Parts: sequence; structure tokens; C-alpha cells
Amino acid sequence: MQQTIASAETVAANLKSFALETQDQQAKQMFGQLAQTMDNTVTTLQSRLNYIQQQEPQYRKQ
Repeated sequence: MQQTIASAETVAANLKSFALETQDQQAKQMFGQLAQTMDNTVTTLQSRLNYIQQQEPQYRKQ
């Protein structure tokens, strides 16, 4: 789960980078929206991980 969150954070960062690098306004907007979606996904995954760690002792941080 932590690896998935890290991957999603990487995707979000890449999309933000693409948005900054392109001159095409339509592409810039699309990359920005996709980055926001990925940020929301990261938040959801992090919340789920926190819940799992609270409910399942074997997944708690050592």
C-alpha cells in the first residue's frame, strides 16, 4: 500500500511537471486536472492506509 501511495505521488508530480513545461494551454489544463485527480487519489489511499493500520495490528508501523 505504501508503495502504491509513493507511485501515485510520483505520477502526480510528473503531471504537475508536464503542466509547467508545456506551452499548449489545453494540455496544461488537462495535466493540471489529472494532477489534482492524482492528489485526491493519494489522499484517499493515505486515509485508507491509516484506517488499515488502526484496525489491523499486523499492519501497524513498527
